[in-house]
Amino acid sequence: MPTLNTERAWKGVLERDRRFDGQFVYGVASTKVYCRPSCPSRRPSRNQVTFFDSFRLAETAGFRACRRCRPESAEGPETEKRIEQARRYLDEHYDESVTLQQLAGEIGMSPYYVQRAFKRLVGFSPKEYRDMRRMEHFKTSLKRGETVTNATYEAGFGSSSRVYERANSDLGMTPSVFQAGGLGTTISFATKATVVGHMLVAVTKRGIVTVRFGNNEASSVASLRRDYPMATLRRDAVGLKRHITGILRCLTANGDGSRLPLDLNATAFQRRVWKALQRIPCGSTRSYRDVARAIGQPAATRAVARACATNPIAVAIPCHRVIREDGRLGGYRWGLERKHRLLALEQESTTELSD
Repeated sequence: MPTLNTERAWKGVLERDRRFDGQFVYGVASTKVYCRPSCPSRRPSRNQVTFFDSFRLAETAGFRACRRCRPESAEGPETEKRIEQARRYLDEHYDESVTLQQLAGEIGMSPYYVQRAFKRLVGFSPKEYRDMRRMEHFKTSLKRGETVTNATYEAGFGSSSRVYERANSDLGMTPSVFQAGGLGTTISFATKATVVGHMLVAVTKRGIVTVRFGNNEASSVASLRRDYPMATLRRDAVGLKRHITGILRCLTANGDGSRLPLDLNATAFQRRVWKALQRIPCGSTRSYRDVARAIGQPAATRAVARACATNPIAVAIPCHRVIREDGRLGGYRWGLERKHRLLALEQESTTELSD
């Protein structure tokens, strides 16, 4: 270690000295776990300890992060605790005008540091997060039957114009159409028997709104009708031939889902996760933690898992490529057997291409 000798490092570990946090991590050979110097876990024997300048070096050497002190995070446990407190405060006061100074005062940090740490740990600024929560409550109110006007003010938006500014990207349609379950929207769909079951592809004038798998055509169409009860559904196998072909190519190494036109109804966080999924190479897998790190939020593993579970566009947004850290498949919206088969197909196709 260039700036810290091992004797001082070991002394810092024994004393759980927080001043050394961020300067190095230590790995324990018997458990293959690496920790911060201040980790509250039981101290190991000195002959079991190796010091590393960074968590990346520790992971390269085969160690995994401690779940107690989370040394892979750029922030310390205390900062993470306070930012989580800030996030909960915004959850409870989403309909109010909360200033950065007010939020900082609530958790005992400077406004500048709150802004930086919140962005790093949560993925967007406090204002962006509050606006996202407002939109979620707005959508819930519309589904509950509230008028657009009432839903607008209940969610804390100052005027309807602000809602309509965000409606195109967050709702995929105007608020009134969203409220009506797709009323006035025409959705074209087609089904296709594939090696992983019956596939349904549905498209609006904006792009592909869903790709789903089912055991039979009838159940797939019925699920589409449940999701869009007031939309005009139109079967169009000929018109959707290009979309079907594009999705089928994504079942092998010959397709690229990021090139397909998609009509996404998603939060900012979901969009970031789904884009990260599209960057996973065909035939490869990543853990939920890997994806969280890829979007710059190493502590958001559970949120990444939820974003994968709510992905409406199978294959083109390849959430089947995300597995648990221990190598198990984890969950899959369209069934674990189908997830296993999709991964096997990709492995076969990439092997064939390399031969």
